[in-house]
Amino acid sequence: EAVVSTQSTGMASQAMIDEAKAFLKTKSPDSELNMYDHLCSIINEVLETRSHNSIDVFEDLSRSKKNNEEQESKGIGEQEMYVAKLQANLFERSSGDDAEPDGDDEVDMPLPNLIDNAYYFEQAGVGLGREETFRIFLALKGLVDTHTLQNVRFWGKIFGTIKNYIIVEVEYREGEEEAEEEEVEEKVQEEEEEDEKNEDDQIPKPDFKQPPKIPKEENGTGCNKKTYFVCNEPGTEWVKLPPVDPAEIVCARQIKKFFTGDLNAPVISYPPFPGVEMNYLRAQIARISAATHISPLDYFKFEEDDDDDSDGEGRDSFVENVEFEPLPVYELVDPSLNSWVHHMQHILPQGRCQWVNPSMKAENEEFEEEDEEEDAEDSDEPQQEEGPPLLTTINQDADVDGLPAWSACRSSEIIPHYSIAVLKSNTWPGACTFGFDKKFENVYIGFGHKYSSDNYSPPPPPPVLEEYVTDLEVTEAPDPTVAEEQALLAMQQEQLEREAEEAEMEDDEDDDD
Repeated sequence: EAVVSTQSTGMASQAMIDEAKAFLKTKSPDSELNMYDHLCSIINEVLETRSHNSIDVFEDLSRSKKNNEEQESKGIGEQEMYVAKLQANLFERSSGDDAEPDGDDEVDMPLPNLIDNAYYFEQAGVGLGREETFRIFLALKGLVDTHTLQNVRFWGKIFGTIKNYIIVEVEYREGEEEAEEEEVEEKVQEEEEEDEKNEDDQIPKPDFKQPPKIPKEENGTGCNKKTYFVCNEPGTEWVKLPPVDPAEIVCARQIKKFFTGDLNAPVISYPPFPGVEMNYLRAQIARISAATHISPLDYFKFEEDDDDDSDGEGRDSFVENVEFEPLPVYELVDPSLNSWVHHMQHILPQGRCQWVNPSMKAENEEFEEEDEEEDAEDSDEPQQEEGPPLLTTINQDADVDGLPAWSACRSSEIIPHYSIAVLKSNTWPGACTFGFDKKFENVYIGFGHKYSSDNYSPPPPPPVLEEYVTDLEVTEAPDPTVAEEQALLAMQQEQLEREAEEAEMEDDEDDDD
């Protein structure tokens, strides 16, 4: 009996051990790890090191092992591996990098010192991290090497739901961009001609005439003064954004959409947006630039040979003031905000920086018009839109729900002697500017949305059209029954036969005569 009880006890112990071991091997639903393997790795580490204070470092050893195991379990996805291979090419030196640049090449080099700017933005609490900033810096170098650019500036980063946009603002050298635009215009003209041929075959055409389209501003002027390139990750291909159209800016002011990171993604909204996400991104860039690109007072000045008014109305260009005297930091952060000015033109409600009369083109196309129509058009003549002139101080910006449009502060109140001036926009959260001595820079890092204290609500649809006005000539009647329809058809048939008989009788009388 003693032997049997001992064997049963041993069997029960082995079953309990197997059950406990199976429980310890159960994986966690969060980390996909199990306690059995984790304890085995810790014990193996302790036996290999033979440390005398193993019990004291047990928690640290467990934490280190767990972090390593989680990273190994996650692995690297295909997309991460693809981006890593692209970014690895950024660190390879080209053959031309070994040559020593001449003095003229150093002056004409359009590549900005992004690392230096990131250092000052870091003091303002704004940035993308040193590693990402350096990768963007290398990507900018690749853009400069492949395009003939005069000025290059890191505009900022806009976050998307799937991918993000890294945005660069550039200016071409004289004549370079025109050649590229001519090729694009030729393709557009060919597509328009094909569309016109197809439209000729489609009939009928409605009598309704669309209101005259507001023409977009030429390259190098107004909202299209700068050119922008975007990419999703440093190392991926830079894509040039098209010029912005006034209709895109007008519609972008009425909608609020998160970006997806796909330039060709449709923008489903109301009112309908006239384009894809590429056009919506370009419209938001124009709006943000016009509202948040600022510079210290007197850093720029108008040209002396400009015949425009002294207040800046009608001017669209300026030059750097070589006699600029830097303002102290305490003046740059003064709450009056009279030490900073906008150096980008204001966008009018029309969607342009320079107003145009939309009825002028329509009047030239119409050769014959009645006097009454001309009088009606004269009475509906649109009023010219006006906005603040160039280099207007930012203290004239509209408040944001009782708050000033800008918040100014020092980068450090503990050591103010070595601090810099920092300005952040309350109208466009994510827009930041730093300034000190003769140096300043603007950047935007955000979702590309304007601040609003209320939740976004799309505009209501247009009112329903009224019913047709009925009178005595147009009245509704109940549908006839089958018997009534047959009686009507029989009556019409009899009338036709009677008319035919009368016609035959008239023909016979004519023959007798």
